[in-house]
Amino acid sequence: MEKLLLIDGNSLMHRAYHAIPSLSTREGLPTNAVFGFTNMLFKVLAEERPDRVAVAFDKGRVTFRHDTLETYKASRPATPEELRPQFPLLKDVLQAARIPFFEVDGYEADDIIGALATQAEEKDLGVVILTGDKDTLQLVSPRVKVLITRKGISELELYDEEKIVARYGLAPGLLVDLKGLAGDQSDNIPGIPGIGPKTAAELLQRFGTLEHVLEHAGELPPRARNLIRDYGAQAKLCKEVATIERRVPGIDLDAVPAWPGPDYTALLNVFRRLEFRSLIKNLLREQEEIKTFAPPFKVVGDAGGLRDLYRDVRRVGQVGLALDIVNNQPVSVGLAAGEETYVLPGLHEEPAVSFLKNLLEDANIGKICHDAKEIHKLGARLGWHVANIALDTMVAAYTVNPMTPNRSLSELALDQLNLVLPNTGLASVAARAQAIRRLYALLNEKLRQQDQLTLYYEIELPLTAVLSAMELAGIAVDKEQLARMSRELSEHIETLALEIYRLAGEEFNINSPKQLAHILFERLRLPARKRTKTGYSTDAAVLEELVEEHPIVGKLLAYRQLVKLKGTYADGLAAVIDAATGCLHTTFHQTVTATGRLSSAEPNLQNIPVRLELGRKIRKVFIPRNPENLLLAADYSQIELRILAHLSGDPALITAFRENQDIHTQTAAEVFGVPLASVTPAMRSRAKAVNFGIVYGISDFGLARDIGVSRQEARRFIDRYLTRFSGVKAFIEQTIRDAREEGYVTTLFNRRRYLPELFHPNRTTRAFGERAAVNTRIQGSAADIIKLAMVNLHRQLVDRGLETKMVLQVHDELIFDVPRKEFDEVAALVKREMEGAVRLNVPLLVELKAGSNWYDVQSVQR
Repeated sequence: MEKLLLIDGNSLMHRAYHAIPSLSTREGLPTNAVFGFTNMLFKVLAEERPDRVAVAFDKGRVTFRHDTLETYKASRPATPEELRPQFPLLKDVLQAARIPFFEVDGYEADDIIGALATQAEEKDLGVVILTGDKDTLQLVSPRVKVLITRKGISELELYDEEKIVARYGLAPGLLVDLKGLAGDQSDNIPGIPGIGPKTAAELLQRFGTLEHVLEHAGELPPRARNLIRDYGAQAKLCKEVATIERRVPGIDLDAVPAWPGPDYTALLNVFRRLEFRSLIKNLLREQEEIKTFAPPFKVVGDAGGLRDLYRDVRRVGQVGLALDIVNNQPVSVGLAAGEETYVLPGLHEEPAVSFLKNLLEDANIGKICHDAKEIHKLGARLGWHVANIALDTMVAAYTVNPMTPNRSLSELALDQLNLVLPNTGLASVAARAQAIRRLYALLNEKLRQQDQLTLYYEIELPLTAVLSAMELAGIAVDKEQLARMSRELSEHIETLALEIYRLAGEEFNINSPKQLAHILFERLRLPARKRTKTGYSTDAAVLEELVEEHPIVGKLLAYRQLVKLKGTYADGLAAVIDAATGCLHTTFHQTVTATGRLSSAEPNLQNIPVRLELGRKIRKVFIPRNPENLLLAADYSQIELRILAHLSGDPALITAFRENQDIHTQTAAEVFGVPLASVTPAMRSRAKAVNFGIVYGISDFGLARDIGVSRQEARRFIDRYLTRFSGVKAFIEQTIRDAREEGYVTTLFNRRRYLPELFHPNRTTRAFGERAAVNTRIQGSAADIIKLAMVNLHRQLVDRGLETKMVLQVHDELIFDVPRKEFDEVAALVKREMEGAVRLNVPLLVELKAGSNWYDVQSVQR
């Protein structure tokens, strides 16, 4: 039997919109609903294998039903701003898929589906309706079935006649009678007040139809009889409104021909425009335009073959290199020299080991790889000096577009080369090597077009070797001090817990949100600010609003801070100390953040607390590896404000920094219109918050929260600041204008950040994009500068043969493990290289501190 698939476009789009997290193209076009719909569409097409397909849409919010019942769907919220522009995009997908779609003024998608389903039944077609709501269940018949989405759009439930009778106790045709009696809250159909679905179903089972129920009202108990007599006319109207119209002008089944399948080329173009990478991959496989990439390769292992290969590679001068590493040891390597591909499978034995060593150390052979940091680490572990990494495809792709962080080689190959890479075996390492080689020219050209060759080749690529050395060095930890801190924190936590129990009047599980909510909002009767699906919220934001309501709240906030300190740091760090080195070996991520900053993980050492004194004391546990050494901390002083002065050219800011004034006191004097001598600590504190608020793109809401004033007063502070520092205001406005025009902003070294948020339909999201534009130019430039300083310092330390190790980077601060005999030389070197990394219109200033641990460092005068 021929099968027709009918799809409720509006219903599925709304379901997909709420089920799929926010998703947008690089230009800011929201696409989550289209993506979810398209995934569901092709899944159902594959499972149902229909002969014909059509999609129906609502057209406008007013239909003939509103003439009958004014309240119809009156409580339905308007289509979300982010969803509205996605309907035209979906229609582009449908056109490329060669699936017809219909919409008719004054009618809903259900009516169009009803008309097409009825015509299909008359022609003996089987019909499957795909929808997100149950209105179409009334259409179910021996030939018509309905698929309804569940759990967002991840599951489908099939309804046939038997399922409907089992679920509702009624035949499909009586579901509109059920709505006439019981109403439908989702569509604002009132039905008969006081009659619910259960009573309505019992009445219909007894009398057959709504009309028969009305005729036999006299046989019912007084309450039901009176309700039906009073609201009988309304019930008939409700049934009429709930009934799907099966005759719609202009809707003809002949306009739904046999489905020929998609226009693959057109669909591929649409998917590329919408940046649906997973769908592109699936489509290419289905189309069989590409298969898994399998370049021919030669397996080389004997001494003669390796000699010939080395000669060929040196002649070419450059090689794509893919390594399989297991337990920090190389297992196999793939090499792509021009179009020729080679695999060395036996890297655990000679002569392959010597071949790889010579290859990595040969400065005359450029190595193209994916994740150079790991190759540098491998070489260091084996005592080899890796030379001439020509390009790292992972870091190059991130430099070109940081909005797609941590791109795997498989993703890059698919996105840039239309290649699907195999996952296992020698074919995998061969394919990866050849894909890496092919990516070289493409990524290098993009770097050139975006004027990023300096950023990449002088900062990002050499930084891979720096980070490798830092990860291997690690930072030493005082285990005894860490254990002491854990015990001290436990004592503080126990003391606080007893205080909390006393204030609560009973013992309870402080870590249980449910029990805590009971204590706060039921026992102590504090005002409940926010509810979640499971009850009252007790998150930090809620507790901070309640601090003045009861002394228990401050204790709870302190308790949580101490529990986090103990779990994350005192105990968490102890668990990941390397037993062999006694150090913490964090992983620095170079290709994650949108601004170009480094991040740290396993463990995260860039997030050591600084606000609480107990948190700051965590720094006591970080020590030099050798007791005779010192930790040297070098911190850029107010680098982001100095960059703001440089970029904005604001005369007042430039003068303040050139004359080495206290910038926050100077700002307070300017904003409050008082002499420097009259600036109070409170004024300076607020000026400091505004200074950094401008840098971080803070909103008036955020500033108000930070300094404890009203939102209106915070707005006045910001306005006063921008009026006085007019250069900063002009810089912010110009940055936002340029970002809107170009779609991205750049740092001092031409790092780009694309800002799709600037073009988002939602005003709040657009405002975030504006703040991010300003913040990225400043914070991203600061990231560039400290990275350049790291590269230069690492090179100097190596060239001078010094034992000093750079061991940690925390945003604007570098930490070094320095032998005392090298201290004077290194301190002078660090200050000179960091302050001289780049020339700005204002001086860069680096503050040096040193000590036996990171907490007790004292100022070093240079």
